[in-house]
Amino acid sequence: MSALDSLDEQQRRAASILRGPVAVLAGAGAGKTRVITHRIAHGVDTGAYSPQRVMALTFTAKAAGELRGRLRALGVQGVQAKTFHAAALAQLNYFWPTVTGDVAPTIVDNKVRLLAHAADELRLRPDKATLRDIAAQIEWRKVTMRSLEQYATLQRSVGGIRPTVLLDLMRAYESLKDARRQLDFEDVLLACAGMLEAEPQVTRAVREQYRHFTVDEYQDVSPLQNRLLELWLGDRRDICVVGDASQTIYSFTGAEARFLLEFERRHPDATVVRLERNYRSTPAIVDVANALMRGRPGALRLQAVGPVAGDTPVVTAYSDEHFEADGVAAAIERQLETASPSDIAVLYRSHGQSAEIQDALARRGIPTTVLGGRRFFDMPEVRQALMALRGASVAPTEQGFADTVRDVLRSLGHDDEPPVAGGALRDAWEARAAILRLAEEAPTGTTLRAFTENLLARAKDQHEPPLRTVTLSTLHAAKGLEWPHVHLLGLAEGMLPISYATTLEGVDEERRLAYVGITRAARSLSLSWPRGSASGRMQREPSRFLAEIGTGTLRGADGSATVGGRRR
Repeated sequence: MSALDSLDEQQRRAASILRGPVAVLAGAGAGKTRVITHRIAHGVDTGAYSPQRVMALTFTAKAAGELRGRLRALGVQGVQAKTFHAAALAQLNYFWPTVTGDVAPTIVDNKVRLLAHAADELRLRPDKATLRDIAAQIEWRKVTMRSLEQYATLQRSVGGIRPTVLLDLMRAYESLKDARRQLDFEDVLLACAGMLEAEPQVTRAVREQYRHFTVDEYQDVSPLQNRLLELWLGDRRDICVVGDASQTIYSFTGAEARFLLEFERRHPDATVVRLERNYRSTPAIVDVANALMRGRPGALRLQAVGPVAGDTPVVTAYSDEHFEADGVAAAIERQLETASPSDIAVLYRSHGQSAEIQDALARRGIPTTVLGGRRFFDMPEVRQALMALRGASVAPTEQGFADTVRDVLRSLGHDDEPPVAGGALRDAWEARAAILRLAEEAPTGTTLRAFTENLLARAKDQHEPPLRTVTLSTLHAAKGLEWPHVHLLGLAEGMLPISYATTLEGVDEERRLAYVGITRAARSLSLSWPRGSASGRMQREPSRFLAEIGTGTLRGADGSATVGGRRR
């Protein structure tokens, strides 16, 4: 069976072009990861690629793990699927001793702590929030390839720290880091790029090793990452970039969609393939997404070919955030009569919005998981379970495999009945229950040893099992995920778009965030906004994005309605 057999016409065209520069413009729900992995598999199957000479680059360890898992499922082993940082760090560690005659520097494990030490040397006492903002400025300066002198011309201040003092603090941070022989996260990319530029023998070795490059989420690449990619590639042409300009939501970290939008101009012989068939969402949800991005640079026109049946997207106005959270929780309670909690997500612009909805769901006994918290395989309860299962797999047993897993988990305190929703005890119960479900759903004939090894492989790839909980997530953290039912909160001016988005570029970034949230939904989409704050001191207007998608009448939870943003 060919790796191309299960692809549609557009996907097959993208996956069959194995040479030369290729840009795959992949809309939300169009199967971009499927295209990436099947393209690589097709190259390996036909002999065009040697797996060890393929580098697939992405932006998160979890996404890289998913690529490796999908490639394994297609029978492809040996492809390097890594983040930019992981690839650069591996090259630094390998070549540094040869180039310098010394071991590679260590990596800063806490930039904020190191900044605090630098501030002490200058007798400054910024609070932790200010230090985090300064750390973000350091990261932005480096990924946009600005020197300290170039950054100084911007005259930026952070948390009341004047531009000249801020620059002194950044210099002190760099000096302290150098004195400790350390590199921070961004230095890894800078040092790797510098090594490739200065050491021809290193460049030759790297380019000999890696001949074919694929870059996922190319709209999120920074100038520094793109420069490193150019150095890896050299004058060769075998590069495939995949992305969607409408999902550029990391401009604040240095991401620039222009590299995707200008790819064809920089590579006149490039083949461009558009994937606009959305397999995820109902036509009604796709219509909302298309309306929001109509006329925007690089926007794709999605065509719904996925589920037809689904609820009409609903927009509801509430009197304040408390009533909004309560109303959404009530709607979720009704959905749970026919849907699993893992099918439902609540999305919002900022972390501060999560407390109200989490409390409202807990009052109804509905379990939740907040994305961006502890990773599943980093939870103490999960690590404990893995160790216990590993020990149990050594001894022979006569009972069934799943029964053994259940007994091991019970010995660690797992019970058949869950504790009250909310809190650490429920989180631990849900984690152990997820492990037990994996065991119960394992193929016939699976042994405890094989099951444990599979869990360890999943942990390495950050391939987390689904929890039977409602997911709460910021829009940024939700990117790349999907759920049958999505509730998007806070569609009010000052919330989405957020208050500090005062420029056209800033508002466009917020629009793309809203687009990402909308396109996470498969079968139902609920949009809501609060007319005021819980204290009654603030009145809000509906988000301009609601007008752009043409929602018509916005249904009010108190029985009133608004049309075009005006109360009637």
